[in-house]
Amino acid sequence: MNTRDCLQQASDLLADAGCDSPRLDAELLLMHAWKVSKTDLIIRMHDQLPAPVRKNFDMLLGRRLKREPVAYILGEKEFWSRSFHVDPRVLIPRPETEHVIEEMLKLYPDCNTPYRFCDIGTGSGCIACTLAVEYPNAELIATDISNDSLDVARMNAARLKLEKRITFRVGDMLSALGNDTGPFDAIVSNPPYVSRKEMEGLEPELAYEPRHALTDEGSGDHFLSVLFNECPDWLSEGGYLVVETGLCGLPHPPPHLQQIKTYRDLAGNIRGGIYRYQP
Repeated sequence: MNTRDCLQQASDLLADAGCDSPRLDAELLLMHAWKVSKTDLIIRMHDQLPAPVRKNFDMLLGRRLKREPVAYILGEKEFWSRSFHVDPRVLIPRPETEHVIEEMLKLYPDCNTPYRFCDIGTGSGCIACTLAVEYPNAELIATDISNDSLDVARMNAARLKLEKRITFRVGDMLSALGNDTGPFDAIVSNPPYVSRKEMEGLEPELAYEPRHALTDEGSGDHFLSVLFNECPDWLSEGGYLVVETGLCGLPHPPPHLQQIKTYRDLAGNIRGGIYRYQP
């Protein structure tokens, strides 16, 4: 079977399995199995697949047919034009989370200032690492309740040669911060904000991701409320809290935490908020 026919067959199987982007998935899996680029794949459309490649591709395809996320199968996901290692220990970075980076660059346009930033619930480390690259003189602390997640985040920091500027700490939300940290110019977070009820209707791929990184097992706004109530103790005067959210919305901020704006995705849905600390 040649490459074109193999891709068509795989695409049909993936479509029948309910995958949203069957052709793209098939191409990514075959590129990974064959260790070729998209251009090389196009050039080889009429070539016969080598037996070892076909065997590897069939194995990867079988995993995707069970609705395992492509990012976990490939072991990587692009975020802010950089490749991050991901596996079932961490949440897969989403394009919506790039809004956090966009808003930070608006708030702090001078990228050469030695800011101090904090990323709560860092997961794969995609936010912390991206901020460290965009702000080459900044120091960051990134926290997560999971040591396994922090192992992945440290791996990504090492790949980008950022180990000296990002300190990783384990703990629940801001309780992971010690007395030797802070105050921060900004705290950013993509906390678990999916409600338990929402979890019941999500696509099968979400079952492969760490549940604790997705939901608070309640209404979805618990961890956002924790951030709102505790971050003033860790922010410099005039410092910002930038958070991502979902259908649960945004809690009412406490005194001294002024809402600057909410930001939305391309579909017009609220995806996060920006708050300024004014004691």
